[in-house]
Amino acid sequence: MAPSSVGYWGPTTSTLDWCEENYFVTPYIAEFWNTVSNLCMILPPFIAIIHALIDGLERRYIASYLSLLVVGVGSWFFHMTLLYEMQLFDEIPMIWGSCVFLYCMIESHSPPKSHNYKLVLLLTFYAVVVTVVYVYVKWPIFHQIAYGILVLWLAYTGVRLAFFKGSSSSKPLLLISGFVYFMGFVVWNIDNIYCKDIRTLRSNLIGPLRPVTQLHAWWHVFAGFGTLICVMFSVHVRYRHLKYKCQIKRLGLLPCLRVDGKEDV
Repeated sequence: MAPSSVGYWGPTTSTLDWCEENYFVTPYIAEFWNTVSNLCMILPPFIAIIHALIDGLERRYIASYLSLLVVGVGSWFFHMTLLYEMQLFDEIPMIWGSCVFLYCMIESHSPPKSHNYKLVLLLTFYAVVVTVVYVYVKWPIFHQIAYGILVLWLAYTGVRLAFFKGSSSSKPLLLISGFVYFMGFVVWNIDNIYCKDIRTLRSNLIGPLRPVTQLHAWWHVFAGFGTLICVMFSVHVRYRHLKYKCQIKRLGLLPCLRVDGKEDV
């Protein structure tokens, strides 16, 4: 989709351009709402990293929250500029971050301080191959398929943990995560398929209601919180397995998982 105008960052060079009208709000941000909605993938994981450090969680979970934060930052710069280099800054971390999430889930019942180097090698190999091929072919569908494979693998592993191997108290986190992420997937597809109709609807609405129709921005909100809760699910399964107390709290509107210490024997 061609940009509606050229702003501060110059002509669009990315292979994707979403349904939000370019440079409509400000000449300094190509897709304003698609950009600022990434705060949902930046601030919550930043807070989660602080809590993870306070609780002394394993570094793999700090890496998970950090991966989500990096995706949010990359997505911010991509939608702000619509430059190809920034598109890669958004999409490549999605692959690597999902590999980190997957490693944490698969290793939820591993002994303390253990490392599955074979799994690390497999996931790293996958991420490297996807990165190299995607940079070479510049085909968005390839990236979406590669990312979708990881999401499905995560979903399968999560269901297996929650319903067959994990603590029963972990199930709500997985179900909430899956529902929220699925809602994001739905609005992402609606935005792609019915963009022309959505733009027409948006143009007929009064100003304050128009941002509500920015469905790709809603995808960022749903995907960000869905992924955050997925990481919390992984932490919950892991530390319940290690006989730690876990409490799901709320920090304002944000969910917060705290690991409080070993259970009394």
